[in-house]
Amino acid sequence: MPSQQLISTVETIKQARPENLMARHFDGDYYLSLNPVLRQRLQKIIASGVENPDSSMGAYAMNPQDYDQFAPLFDAMIHDFHGIPSSVEIKQIHDWDTTRTDCDLAAIDPDLADVSMRVRVARNVSTFPLPGAMDKQQRIDFENLAASAFNELARDPAFGGKYLSITPGSPHEIGAGEYDRRVKAHQMFKDMSADRYLNVAGISGDWPYGRGMYVSNDEEFLVWVGEEDHLRIMAMQRGGNLGELFERLNTGLEKLTLYLPPFATSPKYGAITSCPTNLGAGMRASLHMKLPKLTGNGSDLTRLKQEASHLGVAVRGAGGEHSDAGEDGLVDISPSARLGVTEMQIMQKLYEAAAALWKLETGDKRG
Repeated sequence: MPSQQLISTVETIKQARPENLMARHFDGDYYLSLNPVLRQRLQKIIASGVENPDSSMGAYAMNPQDYDQFAPLFDAMIHDFHGIPSSVEIKQIHDWDTTRTDCDLAAIDPDLADVSMRVRVARNVSTFPLPGAMDKQQRIDFENLAASAFNELARDPAFGGKYLSITPGSPHEIGAGEYDRRVKAHQMFKDMSADRYLNVAGISGDWPYGRGMYVSNDEEFLVWVGEEDHLRIMAMQRGGNLGELFERLNTGLEKLTLYLPPFATSPKYGAITSCPTNLGAGMRASLHMKLPKLTGNGSDLTRLKQEASHLGVAVRGAGGEHSDAGEDGLVDISPSARLGVTEMQIMQKLYEAAAALWKLETGDKRG
């Protein structure tokens, strides 16, 4: 798209869709100050937000260096999304020490000793472009690299399992039926080729080549390959001890680093991810709670979302984004902050929010 046409298009989006953070912070003068090569790179980065004006972020990094190279745009967007004042310098600190705090939900109420808990982190290796800029061969090459790492991980009894690929012709390939079963079990990610945002960004390109999942024998440690980031590493279990859950994820993550090239990281932004929403700890931690009173037996999330917002957590239906609560009020609770907070602060926030919401729920029952 010619430069002046792009600037005009983004300005139109800015007026019509102010929630599109790319359009809100796009500066035509800055764009014109770039040389032709950098302009072309930036066009690719913002393409999804241009083609999909209803985007909330509107930009995906294509290479780990993009956040520094195009800092005038990215930095403004990142401060805005993460609610960090522009005058505050961002610095990401990591902390996985689970021994300093006790976050066992059973201490809140024995009824919370058996909930579904999940925590995942996004990681990209520094030796490949990010998924939006990868070609078909690079996707396959990275999958082969990951599969070799999983072969080593599988030797550990605590993480032993197998790699399942959906790449046609892969030695680890599974059939359509097995893939569908894993998707329905909320283990494997859905068909990305149906996602218009990821399509324009190039992230879903060459589907399904280079995609798959490692699953442990107990099916409580998973690693997605080739989704929005190179890797999405996650631990899940039923119980109430968040400390145990986070510790297993950290142990698995540390083991994987022994078998893979260095991850792309930044002292400022932490884990480098395709989408700026996932920077920092690169983490999403969640648990499922039954809150029938606060949701009107699952019919209305309005009050619960308001209460959760004050507590720094987001609420959605247990079926995923844009889903409703279950008839028993089953919802997904997850801390909103990811950048500028440590992994242990995220765990503590999840625990404290669960305690506060449970108090509201059981208080209503007694009333």
